[in-house]
Amino acid sequence: MESINFDKDTMVLVTGVAGFIGSNIADKCLRLGIHVRGIDNFSNGRKENIEDLMCNRNFEFIEGDICDYSLCNKICKNVDYVFHEAAWGSVPKSVKQPLDYTTNNILGMHNMLQASYANKVKVFIYASSASVYGDNTDKIKKVGFEGNLLSPYALSKKTDEELGKLYYNLYGFNTIGLRYFNVFGRKQNPYSEYSAVIPKFIKAILNGEEIVINGTGKQSRDFTYIDNVIEANLKACFAPEIAYGRAFNVAFGQSTSVNELYELLSTILQKETTVVYKSERKGDIKNSLADISETKSILKYNPKYSLKDGLIKTVEWYYENLKVIEHT
Repeated sequence: MESINFDKDTMVLVTGVAGFIGSNIADKCLRLGIHVRGIDNFSNGRKENIEDLMCNRNFEFIEGDICDYSLCNKICKNVDYVFHEAAWGSVPKSVKQPLDYTTNNILGMHNMLQASYANKVKVFIYASSASVYGDNTDKIKKVGFEGNLLSPYALSKKTDEELGKLYYNLYGFNTIGLRYFNVFGRKQNPYSEYSAVIPKFIKAILNGEEIVINGTGKQSRDFTYIDNVIEANLKACFAPEIAYGRAFNVAFGQSTSVNELYELLSTILQKETTVVYKSERKGDIKNSLADISETKSILKYNPKYSLKDGLIKTVEWYYENLKVIEHT
């Protein structure tokens, strides 16, 4: 990652700090020597993800819920930049529990947005998702060419983008949305039924468990290693004014099918397992490949890690950190 220079007295706030992406952003900021305040209610985040941060004197943790506006207002005091990562993920879970996604992903976002604006935060950077492209059938997904939304999760993220745009256009508050494309890497939980495909596959292959692929496996994704995502967030802090009120794709810019992903992981792990194909999941998009040209030109984003590079690093981390997985 290119050198990113914050003033040493900088304070950032990371919501969802005990989550996969939030904990990694917090860790990087602490390594840069700046102050980090984090909040999480552990509805999705895990205490293990921040254990190594708690002993850092520049880290302040608040256990709480962003659906509480008074708390949001309190934690935004004296903050320079906000990385808003707190949200409920998972398309299939949102299909089952749509109201929870309105509460956590839309109300929570609005609370944080208003509190950040009220406390004069310099830049509010928030997590969006490739799911906002919905049923768009274009081979390459480009901002401004979205389709019909396919899930309550996608709806919540698109609403977040509209809120971010509104606060810039109406109040002049600096907001930047980052549309993540299938992020993976260290600290990602492989145990939930709603876990992302890569940690699930790694765990299953290593343990000789059956892998379930929904659909034909020909559906493709732009898998994006966590360090690329961290870079995009940090670069957004120093973005030019033209970036405010907008959303940007964050990906590597390479499409890989689920079947190809399995083959690549099997090669890296030097193991195979049984693969079972089942029906497609409701709300899933068919294919995703990001146009990251504007992210590169405006945010100066320069993703270093390909899918293979990221998978090798991810596998190494799982070997060292997942106690139930034995290194054979």
